[in-house]
Amino acid sequence: MADRPLILDAFIPFRLSFTSNLVSDTIARTYEALFGLSIPEWRLVAVVAETGGTSQGGVAARTRMDKVTVSRAAIALVDRGLLQRGVNPGDKRSHLLTLTIDGRELYAAVAPKALDLERRIFEGFDRAEVEAFTAMLRRIDAVTLALDDGG
Repeated sequence: MADRPLILDAFIPFRLSFTSNLVSDTIARTYEALFGLSIPEWRLVAVVAETGGTSQGGVAARTRMDKVTVSRAAIALVDRGLLQRGVNPGDKRSHLLTLTIDGRELYAAVAPKALDLERRIFEGFDRAEVEAFTAMLRRIDAVTLALDDGG
């Protein structure tokens, strides 16, 4: 990119953040209204459902949420009877998070709504555009992670 003045609205990192926040806010309102879930709580439920069980550190690494946010979400979900903490056979210093029966039922109810929201957001784009967009996001992830690692 050529030398140019910084204009926030044209600054790609800002655009990514703005759009991410806009989408997250829309989704958060839906999840809160329908299921009483915050975005961190939903992400935790989804990761635990997909993995069959993981530690809080595993959730933090996979979602890029900070450990305090993950911990608060886990506490709230345990208190609601949606998540349980057990012995982690792979690491005795952490807990293995798994969904309770109610947690699995909640996931089964939320997942179709999440997919429907995704469909509604992207229905004006053709499949090739969505695939290219997703591929570009993954490339941005890889470059950014390499920069974080000192690359």
